[in-house]
Amino acid sequence: MYDYKDDTRKLIRDLLDPAFKNIAIISHIRPDADAIGSQVALALWLKSHGKNVVAHNDDQVPDNISWLTGFFPVANQDESALNSCDAIVFVDGNDPKRFGRHEAWFRESEQPKFMIDHHPQPSDIFRQTLSVTKAGSTAELIYLIIREHDLENLSPEMCRAIYTGIMTDTGSFRFDSVGPHTHEIIADVIKRGNINVSEIHQKVYDNRTLNQLSLLSRVLGTTELDERTQLATITVTETDLAETGSTHDDLEGFIAHPLSLRDCTVAVLFSERDGKVKMSLRSKADFDVNKLARFFDGGGHQKAAGAWHPGPLEKAVSEIKEKVRELSA
Repeated sequence: MYDYKDDTRKLIRDLLDPAFKNIAIISHIRPDADAIGSQVALALWLKSHGKNVVAHNDDQVPDNISWLTGFFPVANQDESALNSCDAIVFVDGNDPKRFGRHEAWFRESEQPKFMIDHHPQPSDIFRQTLSVTKAGSTAELIYLIIREHDLENLSPEMCRAIYTGIMTDTGSFRFDSVGPHTHEIIADVIKRGNINVSEIHQKVYDNRTLNQLSLLSRVLGTTELDERTQLATITVTETDLAETGSTHDDLEGFIAHPLSLRDCTVAVLFSERDGKVKMSLRSKADFDVNKLARFFDGGGHQKAAGAWHPGPLEKAVSEIKEKVRELSA
């Protein structure tokens, strides 16, 4: 277990400061379950302490986790709504560029800024942080905040949001970041929240449409494996999406398929988006895809990262292959 108590206590003291009556919580663009689960759980906890809370994200919450916003709404707020807040908390991201169209305002605004996250190399703009790279998820850190201050205040809704964030960001508890402490947290939230784990798993993972399966069938046909570097790639074009009636949200989980290949160490999903190419990177063994992503102005974790390439698609694939060869040499 990692050491977190000093930073957690400092953050709790600041967030519950009576001077901060109105607090904005911001989650990263193209949000996943850890981002939204963490945001919702923290919003509910702060609200239980009498804070007025607004939760912002530039993008629409994906369908498979939109039920979390029934516990607390997450909406695209304009700058005037954010400007009326006394403090801003960023969750599941550690640099303003991860949080969308208000980046410049986030950097320049005078409100105290706080950060709760588990990604490496955080920005230095924050007044106080809880930054734990060894944590398997940001939702895990939200639980630790509540446990440190008032665990009896952990509501069933907070438990469901935290469980969902931890479950998804640990790959259903199979990543290296999972340890005994993870299962201790999960056992506690299941008990306190009276959680039906099968129900949550079905909501998140078992709700694909026929269009999504049609897209998956097409995308799997693009799979390539370089046996020397053990790099597996799959590609998605805008045409693929249009002809199958799919969206970029439907790509959730696709990267797991090339990664599951027996001889694969690194997997990359390339998808055309708005004239650029989004690259989702995953790894097994000791290959650091965070280091790979940073060559393309991206980032993340050792086993999971993301980046963007200006395109075209063929050039993005070629340059990733070349860089993997360099890093594997």
